[in-house]
Amino acid sequence: MQWTKLSEQTVYENRWFQVNLADVELPDGRHLDHFLIRLRPVAVATVVNSANEVLMLWRHRFITDSWGWELAAGVVEDGEDIETAAAREMEEETGWRPGPLRHLLTVEPSNGLSDARHHLYWADEATYMGHPEDDFESSRREWVPLKLIPDMIARGEIPAANMTAGLLMLHHLRLG
Repeated sequence: MQWTKLSEQTVYENRWFQVNLADVELPDGRHLDHFLIRLRPVAVATVVNSANEVLMLWRHRFITDSWGWELAAGVVEDGEDIETAAAREMEEETGWRPGPLRHLLTVEPSNGLSDARHHLYWADEATYMGHPEDDFESSRREWVPLKLIPDMIARGEIPAANMTAGLLMLHHLRLG
């Protein structure tokens, strides 16, 4: 039951994303117009310290008008390596420079609408470099015990699907 894309054209684009319209043929031969969003890759990073605490950011998302815990994240710049982008974002948003990063997982948070891929990395050490350059990204940055993560997710305190997936994987790897 595979859908076939016959054509695709850009309806709108800017530095951050493209909105495209595709002509799609369904398995029964019918056609439909399907909008899709093409996005740059997103790099995410955190650190889990020796006390099994994870470095997180408390932030507001105006689009959903919601507050929640997240990990440092941002788009991969043109020509930038994904792992390098993850380390850069973590330092810019938290003030902590991660030690050697390890790939945790890659998720597609909305693959029925977007080609977005979020690449999550983690380290088990970091060096505090000072106040974050991008302190506007969050209200505060805290070390949160990994053991609390499942309950925080259940209470809706970590609403982003990409963050939830990564934090549950870290919980499993470190405490599982």
